[in-house]
Amino acid sequence: MTAGRERREIRRVVVLTNPAAGGGHADKAARRASARLRDLGVEVLNVVGADPDDAVRVAREAVGREVDALVTAGGDGMISLALQALAGTDVPLGVVPAGTGNDHARAYGLPLGDPEAAAEVIAAGTVATVDLGRVTTADGTVRHFGSVLATGFDSLVSDRTNRLTWPRGRMRYNLAILVEFANLRPLPFRITLADGTVIDRDLTLAAVGNTSSYGGGMRICPSADPSDGEFDLTVVHAMRRRRVARFFPTVFKGTHIDHPEVETHRTTALRIESPGITAYADGEFLGPLPVDVEMAPAALRIIVPT
Repeated sequence: MTAGRERREIRRVVVLTNPAAGGGHADKAARRASARLRDLGVEVLNVVGADPDDAVRVAREAVGREVDALVTAGGDGMISLALQALAGTDVPLGVVPAGTGNDHARAYGLPLGDPEAAAEVIAAGTVATVDLGRVTTADGTVRHFGSVLATGFDSLVSDRTNRLTWPRGRMRYNLAILVEFANLRPLPFRITLADGTVIDRDLTLAAVGNTSSYGGGMRICPSADPSDGEFDLTVVHAMRRRRVARFFPTVFKGTHIDHPEVETHRTTALRIESPGITAYADGEFLGPLPVDVEMAPAALRIIVPT
């Protein structure tokens, strides 16, 4: 990442928490980080959203309080909510990673599993200016995202996970993968890039990366840079189940882009269409395709390690 950086004085922050994130670890992480921030002389106001809409409302209120940072204690879903309030403002995002995936934290080198260390990064006040993605869904809703937008096999797994009531936690996601793998089929896609290039063929998935990873470290767009003003698009052609089973482990290393069934593109905007398929970004449901995705350059300030 080559984002421009500046030093800011952090005196007053709002800490936004989702107590259920990370299997209930977020609340504990928020308390530990808040205590360390206070030790470092930072005034802390702790707030909790009753539901996702309320969390966005609380975040927007925090931005309007002239705080030096809005801090999330939780996972990528909580960061996604904060982005809806922070996009295009001068208030920086601070992150105390306490979710299951923590892909934003990985992208910016933030300390995992150590709320006190995360608090020290926030108090130090090194702020990077980075890009966001902006999505317009079929019903006209506009949302920002910071990591990866997923469609295809990945979004089908997320759909399945959301429908399952058993088991709990990560095992529910793993079960959803197995079920969708058994149902694997070619998915007809039409993707139109900003330069007019059209990808019209059967795919396994298409992922739009502002940063490189999703799903807790799967490097689906390994070269994505959140400060270069462009998305990295990874397109995986339709494959037989046996081939897919050998393919997916390579995603954790980012070497899947060397496979002949994978093509990559860079673009500032795109439209994705596929009947019956939904889109997720930062792990959160956006809506059914089609969606229009465009780059929002330098739309976010985020506190990063010095």
